Amino acid sequence: MRFPAPLIPARLVRRYKRFLADMELADGSLVTAHCANPGAMLGLLTPGARTLLSASTKPSRKLGFSWELVEADLPGGPQWVGINTQRPNALVAEAFRAGALPQLADYTGLRPEVRYAAASRVDFLAQGEGLGPCHVEVKNCHLLRTPGLAEFPDCVAARSARHMADLANVVANGGRAMLIVVVQMWATRFDVARDIDPAFDAAFQAARAAGVAVHAHRCRVDPEGVALADAIPVVG
Repeated sequence: MRFPAPLIPARLVRRYKRFLADMELADGSLVTAHCANPGAMLGLLTPGARTLLSASTKPSRKLGFSWELVEADLPGGPQWVGINTQRPNALVAEAFRAGALPQLADYTGLRPEVRYAAASRVDFLAQGEGLGPCHVEVKNCHLLRTPGLAEFPDCVAARSARHMADLANVVANGGRAMLIVVVQMWATRFDVARDIDPAFDAAFQAARAAGVAVHAHRCRVDPEGVALADAIPVVG
């Protein structure tokens, strides 16, 4: 996924109210950018960190910028990290169209945002001729506290735990279900941050035991774009 226009360099001043971030542009002016990320963003909020913003093309939009990337000083060295949680679904869809998701190679289509369970929408329903559908949930990951180890979640994630239980119920009823973790940075393996959210870990482990497939893919992230890359091992 290439950004349609060059991103705008800035420096992080502060992130607040979850979805707002004050940024200092190169000319010294201050702007407030939309931060499409409800998580804690641990390790990504250092004041003065280099950031990259996309400019809105909608004149009616209240905030003219969206925060896309941050250069974070992570264990193992600094790197660009994608923080926009609206990107992973598009990255999965792009990789699917390119035939770059072997776990879904037999399917021919992805229907987005399909209602299922009591009160959930699955990110994608994979479909193919002669195949039963596969419920595909996508999660964004950008926590790295140990060199190479990507972790999810970075805060208590009750909604995500419910999603895991819903996927487990799909399998229990004879269907197929899958979790794809999109790691918006370069990592070598993935695990659950069970110290941050033990309840999510319990739901995750129960879902895997029930037969929900779990795949994690790292991303190549640079100022020109974000691309889903190869799968990394899921440990723990």
